Amino acid sequence: MPDPNGFLRYQRQLPKRRPVPVRILDYKEVYPPAGEELIRDQATRCMDCGIPFCHDGCPLGNRIPDWNDLVRTQQWEAAADSLHATNNFPEFTGRLCPAPCEAACVLGIGDDPVTIKQVEVEIANHAFDLGFVKPQPAPVASGRSVAVVGSGPAGLAAAQQLARAGHAVTVYERDDRIGGLLRYGIPDFKIEKHVIDARLAQMSAEGVEFQTGVDVGTDITADDLRERYDAVLLAAGALAGRDTPETPGRRLNGVHLAMEHLVPANRIVAGLQDTTPIDAHGKHVIIIGGGDTGADCLGVAHRQGAASITQLDQYPLPPDLRAGVKDPWPTWPLILRNYAAHEEGGDRVFGVAVQEFVGDGNGNLVAVRIADVSVQRVDGVRTVVIAPGTERELRADLVLLAIGFEGTEDQPLLSQFGISRNRRNVLDADQGWQTSAEGVFVAGDMHKGASLIVWAIAEGRAAAAAIHSYLGAAGELPAPVRSDSQPLSV
Repeated sequence: MPDPNGFLRYQRQLPKRRPVPVRILDYKEVYPPAGEELIRDQATRCMDCGIPFCHDGCPLGNRIPDWNDLVRTQQWEAAADSLHATNNFPEFTGRLCPAPCEAACVLGIGDDPVTIKQVEVEIANHAFDLGFVKPQPAPVASGRSVAVVGSGPAGLAAAQQLARAGHAVTVYERDDRIGGLLRYGIPDFKIEKHVIDARLAQMSAEGVEFQTGVDVGTDITADDLRERYDAVLLAAGALAGRDTPETPGRRLNGVHLAMEHLVPANRIVAGLQDTTPIDAHGKHVIIIGGGDTGADCLGVAHRQGAASITQLDQYPLPPDLRAGVKDPWPTWPLILRNYAAHEEGGDRVFGVAVQEFVGDGNGNLVAVRIADVSVQRVDGVRTVVIAPGTERELRADLVLLAIGFEGTEDQPLLSQFGISRNRRNVLDADQGWQTSAEGVFVAGDMHKGASLIVWAIAEGRAAAAAIHSYLGAAGELPAPVRSDSQPLSV
């Protein structure tokens, strides 16, 4: 029985972030561990609603009221068990997920929602610190084998589920370390990489084999995979960055895709290289895009010592609160999102778009020409309309394009399997997560398009259950049951 007065006695509160002047000197996580009293009080705010809409907000179907109450009563091991029942990697989601569960929290109708994400990450931290996270190897081998191509959250979730069911699983990753975008695409101030390594150690002890530095489709072909494995899961993400090749001056020195900046910066933090070809130190930086990736670039540029940073967004400044009936609970609210990196400095300009990257005559970027814009629907098509007479220039030595991803990359492996990307540049699958190629499955961003980490894990778990059934193995693997977690039909 939850505390019926908890939300009346305690206000929403998060642990204080590390001070800005201190944290911009390193890449350690912004949030320090929260005290047990704070987390217990926050978990006590959960009302265990008769209809917990947080379940609907979470693609994984996390048992949020259950583990909130277990934290309230200090039953940490039981809380960890409840959390892991639906989520393979709560230490990832508790740090990186934007928490659609909180947007759907019933308490949020008339008050601040429960700090679900913070409670989640503290359960995961306690689980590791207190030794609750132990390998769970299968008692009996199935005699069947699966290759997983890609080691992001979708591939890792599927691999762990399949290994625990007794299948021999090999994960292939083209980078030199496992983790996909978790490893080199997301800065350490959001997730330190020892967090990933701790979970990989558990998976290795469960029998998952990891092969790094393997470009599947080149170093190993589709025929090789078919010969060695009974099934293949494609989970290589949606890493094709969205570009603006039509913008004049795009090829000037100093204009880069966001990942061209983030990946080498992360490799420096990991001690794998000493310098980066795209360093913001002493430069006037323009970041185009107002989402997660743009905020990551912002935080890295602060730590590299940029002279100034301006973040541009073509959409108007969102409100601080839901806009009434136009933005109703429990949908994902269209509000202004302030990331920790925004607290560290920089300017944000809304309702503008770059018209030209301006050069110095020698091929080097010196400014961007912007104009005020509005995003309108013209004949059903989203159209950016320029406001006449609003053009002006901003000084720029470095521009980072953080405007999203166009889908999964075209690669030899797809043609070898006889699979084509659809009009969204991702892969279709049937209701059993199988592509048009027999025995070849797909999950995560490679199927859904660039999305949330919780969707990647949910799709990985669902695809694992489908592969388990395809292999004719006994029993069923747990998988999310939300109808919109199912793949599109071919």
